[in-house]
Amino acid sequence: MRLSELQTMIRETFGAKDASRGTEGTFMWFMQEVGELATALRNGTPTETAHEFADVLAWLATLANIAGVDLDKAMAEKYGAGCPTCRRSPCMCSVAEKP
Repeated sequence: MRLSELQTMIRETFGAKDASRGTEGTFMWFMQEVGELATALRNGTPTETAHEFADVLAWLATLANIAGVDLDKAMAEKYGAGCPTCRRSPCMCSVAEKP
């Protein structure tokens, strides 16, 4: 599934609820899911961890939909040429540099 397909699926399934909740409410749900992912990474089973990754990605897609961001396009523009800093793949930046 491409990111654009994910965004469409999320929009079609939850779009009305997401729009009424707005950016702030949706961001709070997203952060809750990030916290649940952190817990699963520490103590969860592989299945629980996978489910939490899916939840975080779904809420990220929801936020992108609300903000009008096309995740496929955003990723291609920022990471399509490799590392955004050194423009190589694999990244050749020093350990002290991001990313």
